[in-house]
Amino acid sequence: MFNSPVLMCLLTVCVVGSSTSGAADRSRNVISRGSYTNSQIKFEREKNGHVAFIGGSITEMNGYRPMVCEDLQKRYPDTKFTFTAAGISSTCSTTGSFRLNRDVLSQGPVDLFFIEFAVNDDQDAGHARRECIRGMEGIIRQCRKHNPNMDIVVTLFVNPGMLEMLQKGKTPVSMSSHMEVLEYYDVSTIHLAREAADQITAGTLTWKEYGGTHPRPPGNRIGADMIKTLLHDAWSKPLSQSVKLTAHGIPEKQLDKGSYSNGHFQTLKTASTGSGWKVHKPDWKSIPGGKRERFTKIPLLCATEPGSKTTINFNGQAIGAYIVAGPDAGTIEASIDDGAFKDVDLFHRFSRGLHYPRTVMFAADLSEGDHVLKLRISTTKNKDSKGHAARIIQFAVN
Repeated sequence: MFNSPVLMCLLTVCVVGSSTSGAADRSRNVISRGSYTNSQIKFEREKNGHVAFIGGSITEMNGYRPMVCEDLQKRYPDTKFTFTAAGISSTCSTTGSFRLNRDVLSQGPVDLFFIEFAVNDDQDAGHARRECIRGMEGIIRQCRKHNPNMDIVVTLFVNPGMLEMLQKGKTPVSMSSHMEVLEYYDVSTIHLAREAADQITAGTLTWKEYGGTHPRPPGNRIGADMIKTLLHDAWSKPLSQSVKLTAHGIPEKQLDKGSYSNGHFQTLKTASTGSGWKVHKPDWKSIPGGKRERFTKIPLLCATEPGSKTTINFNGQAIGAYIVAGPDAGTIEASIDDGAFKDVDLFHRFSRGLHYPRTVMFAADLSEGDHVLKLRISTTKNKDSKGHAARIIQFAVN
C-alpha cells in the first residue's frame, strides 16, 4: 500500500498571543469571499482545530505553510491544533483531486484548508482551461461534501513565465481558471502572484528577493502575511453566544460536468496481472534516471514490453493513472468497453532525467456506471524515450 505522504502533527501551543500589526497591507490581491466564522468558532471557542494544506512542492517545502501554522498558533495560543501537510512535489490539481481523500479528508474533518496548485497546473502539467477547472472544482466540491463547514483559502503562487504575463496585464490560464472556480464557489483568493508582480513593477521588490518559483523566506512571508490579513479581518469581531457552525452552500450545477468531484484512487489489486504486467517494487538501482524516495518504497503495477496487456473494471465517468514516468517511459494504448484503442504518451518533458510523478487520463466524459478499461503497451514511443515502461502508482477514477 502506498505510504501516505501526509505529515500529521498534533501541537498544543502555549505561547504569548500576537497581533496582526505586522500583516501585509490590504490590497486588491487579498480577495475575501464568504465567511470564516466556522473556523473562528473551532479555534476561539472550542479551542481545537484541524488545519490542512494541499499543493505541490511550494506547499511541501519549508515555506509559507509553516509560517501560516506559526501565525495561527500565536493568534490562538491555547488552541490544540492538528496540522495536515499534504504537499507533494510536481503534483497538479488533477492529481490533487484524486489524492484529496487519501491524503487529507481521510484524516478527519478539516476546519481550515489551504490549497495551492496554480504553478504546477501551468509549468508541470501545462493544463488548458478545462483541466484546470476540473481539478480545482473537483477539490472544492469534494471538500464541501465531506465537511460543509470547512473554510477554504486558495493561494496563487507564480513562476517567471506567469510573472511576465501578469506584468503585461495578462492572466495565465491556470490562474484565470482557478479564479473562475473560486468566484463560483465563494472561496477567498490570496493572489500572491499579482502582489509580487505589482511590487516588482513598482520597484519595491525584486524577483531575486522574492526567491523564484520556490520562494525564499521573504517571498513566502509576503504570502503568509496576506493570509494573516485575510483571517484577521474575518475574525476581527467577537463571537456572540448565539453564533453556530453554518454550512457553506454548494451550487447544484457544476461549472464543468466532467469535474473530478468524485475523484479517488482505485487500488492496483483491481487490475489483472500476467501478460507482461505485475505488481512489485522495481529494482530501481538498475533503472537509469533520478528517483524520489517516496515512490521507490512502494509496489507499482509495471510493464516494460510492447504488447503487455491488463484489464481494469471500474465504476465512474473517467479513469486515468497516477504514474512515475522516467527516461524509459513508453506509450500506453487504452480502450474503454471494447472500443477503439487510443495512444497515451507517458513520457513528460521532465522525464529525461527523473522518474516524474504525473496523472494521465485514459478516458473522460463517460456515461455513469460500470466500465472496463483495457491497457496494452504500444510498440511506438516518444522519440525522446529510451524504452516502453509503464509504472502505475494508483488508478485515478471519477
